[in-house]
Amino acid sequence: MRNHFDFCHHCAMFEWAYSGVNASMPNNGGPECTAFLSPSRRLIETGITLAFAVICILWGYRNLSLIPQICICSQKADTGKRVLLVIISLMWGMEIGFKCASRTVIYLLNPCHITTALQIYLLAAQPSRLVTIIYRLQLNFLNGAVLACAFPWTETRLFPFEKSIYWIQHSMMVIVPYYLLQLGGAYNVEKYSDFSWCLVAYGMNLVYHFAFLQAVAIPLQVNLNLMLCPMELDPFYGPYYRIIAVAHQAILCPLTCKVFCAISSLFTTPKQHLCDSSCECNLVQCSCQNRHLHKD
Repeated sequence: MRNHFDFCHHCAMFEWAYSGVNASMPNNGGPECTAFLSPSRRLIETGITLAFAVICILWGYRNLSLIPQICICSQKADTGKRVLLVIISLMWGMEIGFKCASRTVIYLLNPCHITTALQIYLLAAQPSRLVTIIYRLQLNFLNGAVLACAFPWTETRLFPFEKSIYWIQHSMMVIVPYYLLQLGGAYNVEKYSDFSWCLVAYGMNLVYHFAFLQAVAIPLQVNLNLMLCPMELDPFYGPYYRIIAVAHQAILCPLTCKVFCAISSLFTTPKQHLCDSSCECNLVQCSCQNRHLHKD
């Protein structure tokens, strides 16, 4: 009894972060949405999915191509990066402001906001191996932008310009990695035939959804990224929607990444002057690495 009281007390402490969620609107949450799947089904699905995620991460990690193939160059400050950093920071700041005003800060835990935060880091950080790792991983999260545009969820955005921010944010999710790819150096991708990064990123995505988002969504009854119940327009609406989503996202995540790289390769011209004599590999390797995007 005391544990239940303590849990409720902790939930009340964070009421400012989710009290604005309108549970009367479909897909937002509430008791009916939370009860869409039985506890036993949730437990079984979570166990199977997390086991599959661990396999993906371990297999992918053992086959990662990072060292010594990656060329990390000392890159000069780029004006375009600074401009993009200002734009995306202002945009994300406005988004946070809207969430605070509407008391729906909890929605910042959704994957697209996490991807935006990673891209802000990529624009602000100095090129390094960590930057390359994060850059390659976040390319596999661009499926969020695809899904957000295909199934827009803007009914809860009531403030002026709030709906516009929705479209701007998901557009920037594609613009930022494309621009960084043009810079070359630390911003590079693996071979088209290499799916190790896709597997690691996909496994991390599953763990984030089923181990973290679901753990937050259930007690607060907030439908974070549809972990509690499906959208009414979901073509796979039904009790198996999460398992089906695990399957089709296993295709969409790597497909979005590889298609993005393929299309980007048609327009990408790396800036050779960004590689200098301190580079760990020579100028020719640096300039050619992104021009061909490691084509086989």
